[in-house]
Amino acid sequence: MGYDTASRSDVESIIPEDAGGMWFLKEGLETEELGLSVLELESGVEGKEHDETETGQEEVYYVVEGSVEVSVGEESVPLEGGDAIRLDPEESRQIRNAGDKRATLVLAGAPL
Repeated sequence: MGYDTASRSDVESIIPEDAGGMWFLKEGLETEELGLSVLELESGVEGKEHDETETGQEEVYYVVEGSVEVSVGEESVPLEGGDAIRLDPEESRQIRNAGDKRATLVLAGAPL
């Protein structure tokens, strides 16, 4: 078969439901390099601050709906539905829902 499918309902969220939800789809899609996740954050909730130096993975965050701020080092980058940001592996990053409703993002990452 030349394709695989996955749904966020196939996997458990790695963050508590009251914060939103985060579902990793890489395993279900059986990708070798590309990671794909769906992230939902309730208003005012922050994701984990991290970088990808160890994995060498660049990431792209696409905001499906809502508004978020992505802290990149010392800078805060506001994003609205339809916006995307690409992040170098060594950049520290953290996503925060800056809006008054749940934000939904699709996150993709792969080693350089």
